[in-house]
Amino acid sequence: MTTSAPPSDRELVLTRILNAPRENVYRAWVEPELLKQWFCPAPWVVSHVENDVRAGGASLVVMRSPEGDEFPNHGVYLEVVKNERLVFTDAYTKAWEPSEKPFMTAIVTFEDAGNNQTKYTARAVHWTAADRETHEQMGFHEGWGKCADQLEALAAKL
Repeated sequence: MTTSAPPSDRELVLTRILNAPRENVYRAWVEPELLKQWFCPAPWVVSHVENDVRAGGASLVVMRSPEGDEFPNHGVYLEVVKNERLVFTDAYTKAWEPSEKPFMTAIVTFEDAGNNQTKYTARAVHWTAADRETHEQMGFHEGWGKCADQLEALAAKL
């Protein structure tokens, strides 16, 4: 696992070389049935996904804890470049409606690393340094790292 040094006190960054082609890694991010299989660290599961993958399109990912509690995560895509880049934020819920408490914007990039591999970078840019610190304490590196492992395993089989 590679964790890059963040360029600011509001960012967390995870970079990895995944043993899967970037088209498959991208598909696992945008196809709801695939996203459900890797998006949160087991034993948590994704119980529901709504994904309108286009700039301005809304998303809803509902994560379920092992105890059965559900956590809906609403957001809006800001930029979508097929097989290259996804930018989304929880600052909006749908149709540009502001959320009650924006937390972060995610910038996910997929680069060809040769040999059927993908350079995968996930950046979480937070509204405040305190939000970044909270996210780090919630287990960003461990959780997003475990999810990257799950993403790689799934994308390698597609």
